[in-house]
Amino acid sequence: MNPAYVSPDEIRDRFSKAMSAMYQSEVPQYETLLELVDQVNRETLERDPALAERLSNFDEFNRLGVERHGAIRVGTADELAMLRRLFAVMGMVPVGYYDLSEAGVPVHSTAFRPVDDEALAYNPFRVFTSLLRLELIESDTLRERAAKILADRDIFTRGARELIAQYESQDGLTDEQADRFVSEALETFRWHQDATVDLETYEALQAEHRLIADVVCFRGPHINHLTPRTLNIDEAQRRMPQAGMNPKDVIEGPPRRNCPILLRQTSFKALEEPTRFAGERQGTHTARFGEIEQRGVALTAKGRELYDRLLGESRRRTAGLANDEHQRVLAEVFSEFPDTEAELRREKLAFFEYRLTEAGRQADKAGRADIEALIEQGLVEARPITYEDFLPISAAGIFQSNLGGSQNDAYEGNANRDAFEAALQGKVLDELELYAERERASYQSVLQALQG
Repeated sequence: MNPAYVSPDEIRDRFSKAMSAMYQSEVPQYETLLELVDQVNRETLERDPALAERLSNFDEFNRLGVERHGAIRVGTADELAMLRRLFAVMGMVPVGYYDLSEAGVPVHSTAFRPVDDEALAYNPFRVFTSLLRLELIESDTLRERAAKILADRDIFTRGARELIAQYESQDGLTDEQADRFVSEALETFRWHQDATVDLETYEALQAEHRLIADVVCFRGPHINHLTPRTLNIDEAQRRMPQAGMNPKDVIEGPPRRNCPILLRQTSFKALEEPTRFAGERQGTHTARFGEIEQRGVALTAKGRELYDRLLGESRRRTAGLANDEHQRVLAEVFSEFPDTEAELRREKLAFFEYRLTEAGRQADKAGRADIEALIEQGLVEARPITYEDFLPISAAGIFQSNLGGSQNDAYEGNANRDAFEAALQGKVLDELELYAERERASYQSVLQALQG
């Protein structure tokens, strides 16, 4: 890259901080959430020096205070394709295909995120991005009306479009251009309390599905949540009411474990916000909220198969339970899932990164090849690879909780990755392949070092 240009990682860092400041001003309760999470994290680290040391050794402290992700929903293929180009300026590429129709939500999604180790260490910010599936709307009249409304809007400023084209033509942005890009791009994610439709149209779309009304009826998609990372999501959930927040009923994802896996999520419920509809009618819209996440180790295909099976069993047993009882039953079902790093590694249920210890760097180069023996001898350490992606059932649970909607069986079983990639005008990377390659590369690096 031309040294006169700002790195994509730096642009992403500026953008995520600007996004956070904007969202805190728009949703003051989100600022309260950040303060709560920071307090819980500090207390957790004070009580658990081993965890603090681990985060330090893994270079995780710098990432702890950075919002880990946001979420946005768009209505057309053109909007999705342009977002792909916008996020590319920030070093973010589409990873993973998520079919939320399986959980009764008429969208399919990807996550735009950095993928290499250095970029993730610099700033791991990602945006879970969903495309509305108008073809799933049963009413021809309503579907055509929604399509026309979406066709008449442009969610990107002229400045954003010009700077994206400039980035692509010159392969970078100067410092001044990068600042202007952040300012222009932010407008796509800003809240607009003026709807573009009349109240009757809004109510008709809302009756079909609240998410459809949220996507279709406004000038832009507006960021619908941002998400800090907590080290103790159970404690954060418990404290939210004390801080004046109304938490969703249950924490999504796996139960609390000694060795965390995948992703756990909760949120305060979306607030009712004043909205002006065409014709000067007043009303409210409910969509925006604050989320919290706690991340664990990424699971292999074998591990995900076990997770999905246990999750399916637990969902049958936890329906309608309050959070404490929900978590108790969930933990009971997941007792079948190994809960030590050694077991997860030996049974190939999770991905690990291998590094030489100080003793390993000083050891005689003898061409050792048994990784488990090397770990037992203290020559190699295995570090869990953090899960950087999402869970469709959990995402749908968050959506449903904050849109006041419930599962709609009419949307189920409609996965269509080919159609999503056609709209995206690009391929979606396979997250399991990314983790597997990172594990393979670290393993080969260790063996080569030991073989001299």
